[in-house]
Amino acid sequence: MSVTTDLSQTQPRKLPEPKAVLTLLKPITWFPPMWAYLCGAISAGVAPSGHWLALGLGVFLAGPVVCGMSQAANDWCDRHVDAINEPHRPIPSGRIPGRWGLWIALFMSALALVIGLALGPWGWGATVVAVLAAWAYSAEPVRLKKSGWWGPGLVGLSYESLPWFTGAAVLSAGAPAWPVVIVALLYGIGAHGIMTLNDFKALEGDRQMGVNSLPVTMGPERAAKLACVVMTVPQMIVIALLFSWDRPWYAVAIIVSLLLQFYAMRVLLKDPKGKAPWYNGTGVTLYVSGMMITAFAIRSLEAWP
Repeated sequence: MSVTTDLSQTQPRKLPEPKAVLTLLKPITWFPPMWAYLCGAISAGVAPSGHWLALGLGVFLAGPVVCGMSQAANDWCDRHVDAINEPHRPIPSGRIPGRWGLWIALFMSALALVIGLALGPWGWGATVVAVLAAWAYSAEPVRLKKSGWWGPGLVGLSYESLPWFTGAAVLSAGAPAWPVVIVALLYGIGAHGIMTLNDFKALEGDRQMGVNSLPVTMGPERAAKLACVVMTVPQMIVIALLFSWDRPWYAVAIIVSLLLQFYAMRVLLKDPKGKAPWYNGTGVTLYVSGMMITAFAIRSLEAWP
């Protein structure tokens, strides 16, 4: 009896483990695009009454569907790297066997495009861009993830700028005002630094598999310093813009947030590799808080003052 039990435990799975599927979709990563979509909706300056369906559907699309799809695609394309860095991950561990990781990513790509149709031409167009960006980041032969510059840049724009722009466009049923577009772009650029810090956890596997992330090519110390600069400069520009747009108190609030980030950056730079996860829970929280403050600040701006 015990021999039979042992043999059954060693046989490979034929179907994915349900809990492993949820792990594959990484719910913790859904927050940034969902938050950015909400920022975009608020910055549009449109009353939410009559738009609750578009708001809820857009948040669901940005987070669980599109972001979840991108995580599944990334894990499938990264299965060899994960076998080195994180062998417990669903695909290398065998909890999602065979090509199920690929089928899940493809199914969710199709689902995203179908849901995007319900958000009108702007929402659907943005969904197409998001799906293409997810596969361009992870899949050969493009695989922009191999570049420490293009990869984090694409993810930052896809996680922050694109959903922000989409939320504003869907609720306003048209192209957002230029202030909305500019701040969405700035926060997406700043997110390049956040994505660079996220690469620290895969440093060894990236080095072995030829993924030229900035921590690999520049070293942890220099990459961390660059990430801090990239996160800081766009926020400083946002502060200057808010003053010029006669939103001084919102600008002061972001200054306070940035000063707190400077303190967190000092802690990070003492041990970049060890403190990167800690910074993602502190400095990044302050960063995205500034996004929402900015969204409220510009919601009544229709164009240049």
